[in-house]
Amino acid sequence: MTQQKTPPVVLVDGSSYLFRAYHALPPLTTSKNLPTGAIKGVISMLRRLEQDFPDSKIVVVFDAKGKTFRHDMYEEYKANRPPMPEDLACQIEPIHNIIRAMGLPLLIISGVEADDVIGTLAYEATDKGIDVVVSTGDKDMAQLVSDHVTLINTMTETRMDRQGVKDKFGVRPDQIIDYLALVGDKVDNIPGVNKCGPKTAVKWLQQYDDLDTVMSHADEIKGKIGEYLRDALETLPLSRELATIKTDVDLDLGLEELNPVEQDDEQLLDLFKEYEFRTWIAELDNNGTSEAVKTTNVASDKPPAEKRYSIVTDQKEFDAWLKRLSEAESFAFDTETTSLRYIDAEVVGVSFAIEPGEAAYVPLGHDYMGAPEQLDRDTVLEQLKPLLESADHHKIGQNLKYDKNVLANHDITLEGISADTMLESYVLNSVATRHDMDSLAMQYLGESTISFESIAGKGAKQLTFNQIELEKAGPYAAEDADITLRLHQTLAPQLAQTGKLASVYNDIDLPLVPVLSRMEQRGTLISASTLRQHSQELAERMAELEKEAHDVAGETFNLGSTKQLQAIFYDKLGLPVIKKTPKGAPSTAEPVLQELAHEHELPRLILEHRSLSKLKSTYTDTLPELIHHRTGRVHTSYHQAVTATGRLSSSEPNLQNIPIRSEQGRRIRQAFIAPDGYKLVAADYSQIELRIMAHLSGDKGLLDAFAHGEDIHRATAAEVFGVSLPDVSSDQRRSAKAINFGLIYGMSAFGLARQLGVERKKAQEYIDRYFDRYPGVLKYMDNIRKQAHEDGFVETLFGRRLYLPEINARNKQMQQAAERTAINAPMQGTAADIIKRAMIDIDNWLTTDHADVARMTMQVHDELIVEVREDIIDTIRDGLIERMSAAAELDVPLVVEAGTGDNWDQAH
Repeated sequence: MTQQKTPPVVLVDGSSYLFRAYHALPPLTTSKNLPTGAIKGVISMLRRLEQDFPDSKIVVVFDAKGKTFRHDMYEEYKANRPPMPEDLACQIEPIHNIIRAMGLPLLIISGVEADDVIGTLAYEATDKGIDVVVSTGDKDMAQLVSDHVTLINTMTETRMDRQGVKDKFGVRPDQIIDYLALVGDKVDNIPGVNKCGPKTAVKWLQQYDDLDTVMSHADEIKGKIGEYLRDALETLPLSRELATIKTDVDLDLGLEELNPVEQDDEQLLDLFKEYEFRTWIAELDNNGTSEAVKTTNVASDKPPAEKRYSIVTDQKEFDAWLKRLSEAESFAFDTETTSLRYIDAEVVGVSFAIEPGEAAYVPLGHDYMGAPEQLDRDTVLEQLKPLLESADHHKIGQNLKYDKNVLANHDITLEGISADTMLESYVLNSVATRHDMDSLAMQYLGESTISFESIAGKGAKQLTFNQIELEKAGPYAAEDADITLRLHQTLAPQLAQTGKLASVYNDIDLPLVPVLSRMEQRGTLISASTLRQHSQELAERMAELEKEAHDVAGETFNLGSTKQLQAIFYDKLGLPVIKKTPKGAPSTAEPVLQELAHEHELPRLILEHRSLSKLKSTYTDTLPELIHHRTGRVHTSYHQAVTATGRLSSSEPNLQNIPIRSEQGRRIRQAFIAPDGYKLVAADYSQIELRIMAHLSGDKGLLDAFAHGEDIHRATAAEVFGVSLPDVSSDQRRSAKAINFGLIYGMSAFGLARQLGVERKKAQEYIDRYFDRYPGVLKYMDNIRKQAHEDGFVETLFGRRLYLPEINARNKQMQQAAERTAINAPMQGTAADIIKRAMIDIDNWLTTDHADVARMTMQVHDELIVEVREDIIDTIRDGLIERMSAAAELDVPLVVEAGTGDNWDQAH
């Protein structure tokens, strides 16, 4: 009878994973502003180890606070290390508490490092004939590798044995200490040999075998590197000693005494609730809902026992899947494509999931050399078309707007979009994490997914999906569908139980997906010739500015060179240093130049040159290149899950950043044109955020001014400056406008003084007078700040939550910035919700009644742009005003201004 091999002991380098988790994961926080990213990462890794080594003893080791014996040996040891970030340090104790509640042995030994404790336990295990797995991301641990000791990196899913060390470092495990001594370590401040990199260290050790022999042959090594080696001969023994992991630490408990205890479910549940780990709560708490975290237990929260992913290349197997999909109430769906640009992308394959843990990938266009035979793409898409175009078959996806656009390239109109996990996460908490699938899987499922880079490579050599081998592409694509399904089953209940978020998602964000998709596919028409002419004029003006700047400076210089600007501004002209860079050099950043422009002509010229250069590179040069060869139009991408407040953003091109007030910005808008026989109608909300402020604050003065249709800035000027409405000067109105908008953005007296060019005391007087006249606004601001501190979030009129992770930060500046956001976010978020509601209504109206004569082409801030056939302009303009005005019921009129023209500037 063969004796069963003892399972390996798993020694976990907790300190290594602490830092790696902190830097690898997005900055996760709870609704009470407690940082949790490192906690999530470390505990996820430990849970993964428990799954991978179910019969093993797992011991977790962390560094203790304070200095170690290496500091006694070398005072400068780790002197270069910056202090641990505050938001990481506060996560260490929670990690320790969770590990103890999990029942795992935890060691924190003073005077030594975690590496030394692990080295000691590894040697003890080896002496007893027990194999060891060291879970770490620390390269120094490679010196411990032997026939009985291997390293595993749970974050990258890589293992390293003797050969693995040789492959990675070029030396044997027993040479690693000498290798580390030669290379040195800037982070730990181990001296090493100056300019000796890994290649040089490997070369020497391959030639001389060990450090002592390298040192004894130092005179034979030629060139500058030989000099550096000889200079380091005195310190190399110290470097070697510092790099050596101690294997004889005096431990109170040995391996036999370090045994796990029973998991404390009650304590663990309390900790998971405190740090809002919803999925882990669901696994433990099967008896109801945690009110504090507002989550629920769903079957899919638990990882499937096994993942059954299949690659479908057989028609019979595809037919079976098609039948299952047709009979399913809903299914997760994803496309793999040739490009991230939806307008150019073609389908390479499709994936599905109906049940958690089971998914299929149907490859249709992998064309690398030696690729196996696949089903015909056109035939498969033709078979899928009725299913994908059916509104009765519910599709779940991650960023389905992209898939809808790609399918349109194949003459398929995706309908039945019932859930989008990107939007579910975004509405649930826009700032808790990034909203890509990898981040969501880690945040809500506690799982690391297969990264695209791991199968496609990086940088210029990165493969497109059609070039990736099916053996790698299949699991990746199938996992996408599986994870999407499980995310939906996890996120949907949380949305349903959190305030009005289900309504925000179901009534605003999700219905907007097909609206934006139609706008993106439609695109907008621009005049390339207008832009090229403008670009030429900008170039000429920039050349004039450059000459003026050289004349003023009295020398020629590069206007884009920070060093040359610093020399001219501060050394030659003696301008005051207002701010310094992190490295201590005087700053030439834009805010600094704006202040210096009051004192000297040169900064003003530089600012104007920079402004024109940005317009030229971002718009007049770039926009013509974005005109698509097939459509003759520019197709932007609208992003629903980027800004914290709910506002849309756009890219390629970014329509939101085209300047409005400058002549040059208006020239760019003139290039956005209507096709022959059409006009552009631009409909814009008038002072919407101030109107929302009036509604939210209930201030009588503001409500009356809006109710009577007064110019709100003139009305404010009359109140603040104590004059009658007819006597308000243009300067007073301008100041009142700055006050109105400044206060809703939480501007301080100092900020207002800078904007108005008055003393801080005078600006404070204006603010005090404003609040005297509009006390409801002050009351609203005080209340919303208080609410934000208590709840950790504020809400829009429709219930969208805007979480403020830094509202109770210890850093006062961060806290004050969060307070300013708390004041403005409900207004900005409500304005975003209002225009989204209007877009959904208008799209339905236009596609139903005027599909052939009017279509929305752009959304920019509070403005909608519609292409309208000339004979129906009045009907469409009136309809736009009516529907946009009715998108919300406020205590003040929601006023919409609409204009028409041959181009966007004329219509605006």
